[in-house]
Amino acid sequence: MGGGEMKYIREAFEQNWIAPLGPNVDNFEKELGEYLGVGHVAALSSGTAAIHLALILSGVTQGDEVLCQSFTFSASANPILYQGATPVFIDSEETTWNMCPVLLEEAIRERIRLGRKPRACIAVHLYGMPAKIAEIRTVCDAYDIVLIEDAAEALGSHVGGKMLGTYGKFGILSFNGNKIITTSGGGALVSDDEEAIQKARFYSTQSRDNAPHYQHSEIGYNYRMSNIVAGIGRGQLEVLQQWIQNRRANFDFYSRTLALDWQKEPEGYFSNRWLSCALFGSMEEREQVRLRLADENIESRPLWKPMHLQPVFEKYPVYTNGVSEDLFERGLCFPSGSNLTESDLERVVANFK
Repeated sequence: MGGGEMKYIREAFEQNWIAPLGPNVDNFEKELGEYLGVGHVAALSSGTAAIHLALILSGVTQGDEVLCQSFTFSASANPILYQGATPVFIDSEETTWNMCPVLLEEAIRERIRLGRKPRACIAVHLYGMPAKIAEIRTVCDAYDIVLIEDAAEALGSHVGGKMLGTYGKFGILSFNGNKIITTSGGGALVSDDEEAIQKARFYSTQSRDNAPHYQHSEIGYNYRMSNIVAGIGRGQLEVLQQWIQNRRANFDFYSRTLALDWQKEPEGYFSNRWLSCALFGSMEEREQVRLRLADENIESRPLWKPMHLQPVFEKYPVYTNGVSEDLFERGLCFPSGSNLTESDLERVVANFK
């Protein structure tokens, strides 16, 4: 926490405005929009809810196909199944570790040849590192496929000054407890399409029609953010830039002191360095380090296991080049919290050495 969160929480209690919606929600949406440079924001209960609503607003229904980055957390892919659609997994490229634009286009062409043109594409900015989002958007635009940009791990990251989450038709944010700012649980859907965001707010409040009684003409969801949670978010936004600075300082410390193959930041790209990640020579080498750190109560984690290797998704189409499997086998996330001290970082490095 940054310290200012309690001010907004107290205001909510003093106004007796505890239930979903309220002044903090309105202001959090406004402040997020101003920070990102995007027209409209819907504050929601989670990033997963935001992806689900983005798919609904993109017209994804049962039997459709949705392209999805394979190297990601399962929350990027699960909402595709909520809609009864089929995920088509796309592997990564080596530079940013995110969706490969070349492989994406190959997959689109083949799905079209099979009479299965995808309805939407979910590209992810993993660990805060921008994907090759301009190239991905060009491919999606060329085939009239809706781009949903999962920036759950990448708030504050940008390419050439344009914030992530603003390249696609829809952008996804998460404020889960492990994200660079947190509301304990929460997310947001962002877009320049005002009508779509208004519809998202409608769906997220159980699709209640404008009537004096409870009337529903469409299926809705309980996806809206509460006034208390939004108050936490407003306080967190006030320290976002400091948290980004802290996370990048963590990465700089590690990369100066440990001669490893660290995740690269291409020229013109700016990563919030949500997590500091490096590659080892083999899985065995990585596991030696992970277990040694664990013996000293220092948590580290392997990189994401690709979705196409997960038992729940193994039956779905995949276009792979081996990159994400290699990253999973050799990669490790180091301690990266915004509140790590220099002595914390020195302890990690000393145990590693």
